[in-house]
Amino acid sequence: MSTDAFEQIRRDVVAGLDGREWSGDDGVAAVRGVAVQAVDAYQQHARQAGAPLLHDPAAIVDRLVRALTDLGALSDLLGRDDVEEVFIEGARVSYLDDTGRLRGLVTPTSEAENRRLVEQLLVSTDRQLNAASPLVQARVLHGDARLTAAIPPIADALSVTLRRYTVRSVSLRDLARRGSLDDRSAAFLDAVMKFRSRVAVSGEPGAGKTTLLAALLAATPPEHCVRACEEIRELSVPFAHGAYYETRPPAVDGGGEISLRDLVKFVLAMRPDRIVVGEVRGAEAFELTRAVNAGCGFVCTVHANSAPEALFALVNAALMAGENVTERVVQRVFSSALDLVVHVERVAADGPRGGIRRLVTEITAVLPALTDGFTCEPVFIRDDPDGPLRWTGVLPERLEARADRVLGRPGALRAVVEGGSGW
Repeated sequence: MSTDAFEQIRRDVVAGLDGREWSGDDGVAAVRGVAVQAVDAYQQHARQAGAPLLHDPAAIVDRLVRALTDLGALSDLLGRDDVEEVFIEGARVSYLDDTGRLRGLVTPTSEAENRRLVEQLLVSTDRQLNAASPLVQARVLHGDARLTAAIPPIADALSVTLRRYTVRSVSLRDLARRGSLDDRSAAFLDAVMKFRSRVAVSGEPGAGKTTLLAALLAATPPEHCVRACEEIRELSVPFAHGAYYETRPPAVDGGGEISLRDLVKFVLAMRPDRIVVGEVRGAEAFELTRAVNAGCGFVCTVHANSAPEALFALVNAALMAGENVTERVVQRVFSSALDLVVHVERVAADGPRGGIRRLVTEITAVLPALTDGFTCEPVFIRDDPDGPLRWTGVLPERLEARADRVLGRPGALRAVVEGGSGW
């Protein structure tokens, strides 16, 4: 069936509904009844004109009902727990399942149909996708997914990524059970989160940074005030004391924008014990240096291919603020303040199902710099994807001293890591 034929029948169905309510069981029944009539009329006209008939009229009726009362071709996908991301490129729909495999959607769609689905998803938000706003990011599906979409002329055709938040609650213990961490490294990170530590989580897109960030936040003491800033909210860890904040894009007239940097500056005035920045990419990194001066802990994520690269990514992002500071000064601030970089990677999974695994491959301590650049010391390292995340035997003195003060006894952090107590 051609796209033009489907669109013609869809328009006939919409006209036949004449503004009637489409939601609920009665609405679905109304749409189905009109769709059956429209498909029958199309078949009759095709016979009279000697044109090709619809191969499967019942399937076309079902497709019309889904398109007009639900989310069309996405309805079944979004009802599955194993679907992590959905990709739309024009008329083509594909998805990534929880094994990391990319699969194509068998159900036929058109670009116009998919464009309407995106617009339907955006109805519950304050954002639009149109000629004036050809790029959009928004939380959709009651906050359970992040939509990123572009239309021409920015993209060749409709281009959409719908990322589902499949993990609502996760702990460091959960990650240890999955093999992303082991018990020793999980106990170490759990202890580090008990005080105002400063931790960066690095990795490539889709490596599991947000999941690890959520697990770290779940280990935060309930008496700590946590202020979490995100461009598009992804985290959902409940805070006993604290709140979440989300950026706002500019209005059509260019005013009203609230950037991630604005949010970090704002929450610094709210006496936080810890600031969270969901993804550091720009000038908000400079505000983290102010958090250091205010005595705040922080946790952030950053795109990088290794723990050392993450440090330079933070510096480069901070320099985008345009403040009158040198690269050397920013490096010194981060090297003296940042405690750890935890690096995560996506690796191929063994076995007949294939797919991917998400592993912590490195936990690196950042030491005060004696020269330009950064001095790092691995605390845990995974030599190969199939190997363990082994402790190097190192515990940085600065981190150990702070942990011992908070945990209340000398050697407390070392005892936790060695399995003597605390886990």
